[in-house]
Amino acid sequence: MTMPTVIGTDRLELGEGIRWADGRAVLTDILSGRLLSAPGRPAAPLARITQLPCPLGAVAPIEDRPGHWIAAAGTGICRIDPAGRVDWIARPEDDAPVPMRMNDGVADPQGRFWAGSMAYEATEDAGSLYRMDRDGRVTRVLRDITVPNGPAFTADGTVMYLADSARGLVRRYPVDPVTGDVGEPVPHITFSTGSPDGMTTDAEGGLWIAVWGVGQAHRYHPDGTLDRIVELPAAQPAGLCLGGPDGRTLLVTSARIGLSRPGPLDGAVFAFRVDVPGTPAAPYRPERTKSPAPTDPDAAGDTAVRPDSP
Repeated sequence: MTMPTVIGTDRLELGEGIRWADGRAVLTDILSGRLLSAPGRPAAPLARITQLPCPLGAVAPIEDRPGHWIAAAGTGICRIDPAGRVDWIARPEDDAPVPMRMNDGVADPQGRFWAGSMAYEATEDAGSLYRMDRDGRVTRVLRDITVPNGPAFTADGTVMYLADSARGLVRRYPVDPVTGDVGEPVPHITFSTGSPDGMTTDAEGGLWIAVWGVGQAHRYHPDGTLDRIVELPAAQPAGLCLGGPDGRTLLVTSARIGLSRPGPLDGAVFAFRVDVPGTPAAPYRPERTKSPAPTDPDAAGDTAVRPDSP
């Protein structure tokens, strides 16, 4: 078995949200609220970009604004500037009946940002999936998810893959690329061992998934059949992306949380060479307006969330 390269000297509590952006890998240690970047040398520590006073699930770069991020953090979605200042856009989980936090998130090819929420105690069906449109409107598009991970999108943005990790299930959703409306899902991949976690797509439409609990990353063909398994020396792979100068480096985060006797590489970040390249993380592309569009509380099938005041 070809062993992956270990990137950095850190061992993260809950490494997640890894993305290739601005020519580097950025990732989060969720519960500590840290946004990190991978070092240029494998033996160097991860570099801290910023740290929030709340959990930080994932980020997307903001188009044409280097160092600025849209983030799934705390109980909602915010902007982070290069100085680490936070501008909250919406906090839809503030009034949830159980304590909640944001988890994974990603920008789609059309420039919208999608992020999932979950209960701290992984309460069944407590989580939701939110979409932030380019005009700043935040809408709950899916509910009754226990632990959402992903999503990942096809290159044209017409298909979304979303994991409900606690159920061991990845669903495939049709998406209207113009409006962002989500259609009826179909079960795509079911896991009998391990749980699907972070995911990404490649140039051939393949779907890579980090499989929590079994120390593996899987690649699936677009029809959902298994193509390849990468073995990792960590029990809980959590997030992954494709990056590097040629897009052919699979980067995988892992976690130490919940392990009674973590091994020396649990919580590490790994790199593994693959044949099919990916693409850099899609940016959030805000409309060039002065303020967010008004919410639409009567949106069919969706729940609009009023953005916080600037």
